[in-house]
Amino acid sequence: MNSDTHLTHIAAPAGVAPATGYTHVVTGPGQWVAISGQVSLDENGEVVGPGDPEVQARQVFENLNRCLAAAGATFADVVKLSYFVTDVAYLPAVRAVRDLYVDVERRPASSAVQVVALYRPELVMEVEAFAVVRP
Repeated sequence: MNSDTHLTHIAAPAGVAPATGYTHVVTGPGQWVAISGQVSLDENGEVVGPGDPEVQARQVFENLNRCLAAAGATFADVVKLSYFVTDVAYLPAVRAVRDLYVDVERRPASSAVQVVALYRPELVMEVEAFAVVRP
């Protein structure tokens, strides 16, 4: 049910520079799943790894994993990830952790945006996900 074979990845559409570390277009049939932006909070609402991008990325991706599972999805079903970071210098840590969860040959589409702040000063990133799951 959660195999990524139902998704089509187009890394380099005609006339668009090839993607590095993400896919430009991901499409497929199924049920749409939207996961709200996840931050580095544990199940008690406590910040994990205040100010530490690698530790926060691990918690964020674990939270995303749990949210996807609640919808009957896995990271193989993710078509888009959106990253909001307080410093673009954190992106290498985010990508390294992301690559532990996604197939590096079939990465989702993505966007990354540097923001001035998140809703708590200890947080350095928020990541949202969109997935398509076979009905």
